[in-house]
Amino acid sequence: MTKTKIIIRSARDVIEAVNSGAVKGGNERAIILIALGGIFIDAYDFTAIAFGLKDISATYNLTPLGEGIVAASIMFGAILGAVFGGYLVDRIGRYKMFMADMVLFVGAAIACALAWNAESLTFFRFLMGVGIGLDFPVALAFLAEYSARKGKGGRVTLWQPMWYIATAASFAVLIPLYFLVPESAHADLWRWAVGFGAIPAIVVLLVRRKYMDESASWAANQGDLAGAVRILKNAYNADAELAPEHELVYPPVQPKASLASYKKLFTPKYRGRTILAGIVGACQSMQYYAVGFYLPFIVGVFLSLDRLNTITMPLLFNVVFGVTGGFLGVKLVQKMGSWALSLIGFLMTFAALICLGFIGQPTSDSMGIFVGLLLGAFVFFHSAGPGAQGMTMATMSYPTSLRGTGAGFGQAILRVGSTISLLVFPILSKAFGTGVFWIVAIAPAVAIVALLAIRWDPTKVDVDAEDYEADDAATETASISSTTKGH
Repeated sequence: MTKTKIIIRSARDVIEAVNSGAVKGGNERAIILIALGGIFIDAYDFTAIAFGLKDISATYNLTPLGEGIVAASIMFGAILGAVFGGYLVDRIGRYKMFMADMVLFVGAAIACALAWNAESLTFFRFLMGVGIGLDFPVALAFLAEYSARKGKGGRVTLWQPMWYIATAASFAVLIPLYFLVPESAHADLWRWAVGFGAIPAIVVLLVRRKYMDESASWAANQGDLAGAVRILKNAYNADAELAPEHELVYPPVQPKASLASYKKLFTPKYRGRTILAGIVGACQSMQYYAVGFYLPFIVGVFLSLDRLNTITMPLLFNVVFGVTGGFLGVKLVQKMGSWALSLIGFLMTFAALICLGFIGQPTSDSMGIFVGLLLGAFVFFHSAGPGAQGMTMATMSYPTSLRGTGAGFGQAILRVGSTISLLVFPILSKAFGTGVFWIVAIAPAVAIVALLAIRWDPTKVDVDAEDYEADDAATETASISSTTKGH
């Protein structure tokens, strides 16, 4: 089948070639998988320590606050990494950032496994978080900018099932170790799980060097039309050609992205979508890290199950409910939209949390099964709906020129929610027991109100066209002026 020749005269031609699906194939899918590989590392490193929190607390004689600080330290790093990583993705490009952050993953994972006290573990977890904060915005930008408009929402939402696959993997690693490592050393199983994170990070780093390329959309927006044509050829095997120099239309020179770029997110044009993406991201993060991250704690303390169950039960929850819910969200987002999936998901998680608070600790096996189903329902509807859509909104609500900054801001706000949840959940659970679920239910309640107040859905509009509105207006004005003179 003969490919249609694509003549590139402007940055808009490049973005439209990708968004329309005119270019596809080549290394495109490999690049998408590599971007998802980054998400896998991010999620694995976030959750690998969840199983060992009780053992870490006992080993280092931590208070509930100290336990929360160890758990949340990675979030403080992720906030810092996201704030700087977001605008750096727009300033220096997607590819350079993608290649740089793996070094932190490899080094920090090994260092965490070898940590000699709570302070060293907290510090190395913080460094790991910086790497995650740098990586997440660029991975999502790649998912958006290597996808046609028709399937963009589904492609970006793929990060959610990948998150649950990685979370399940962090528990799957522990199962053979549980039987191979002497029982006397089981308190250190978390070290193996955390250290193992260096292996996939090395693999992703090596594969990235072979297949990865810059985003053609970003290169074109920087005025490098020749580079964008090269990327289209290399990444998609596209029959692309640069027009003669006198036909080329270069984008206007814009100030380099900086921390001041975040102000643009709150201009009248973007303010509503920024606020909504921030609230959805923060609230879904609060509820997830109170329940999803602390599943081993809930299984071990609230359900009074043994150590092996604190490994196998979260593994099953993440695979059966998290992964399936995530893929359902991928399938539905293009049909229902990001806004509707978020609202339905929050309504269901709110109901599950209220029921869990009323039931409390189960007093019989049948009630224990029912509590398990409620936890499963929470994970499923969170994954299918708001779990993905906070970052999907933050990534897709802005055009190419602002996408990294928007995703970085969304990631930072999301991590603020995570940090609050990780810090206060151990304290609140000790003070209120299972009544903590009622407190957690405040998060989806706030998100529901925000969604009803701001009905923005980025999957229903072409935000990339916003980069060219000024040009279109100028062209229209010139056309009107020319017509007037003709009369």
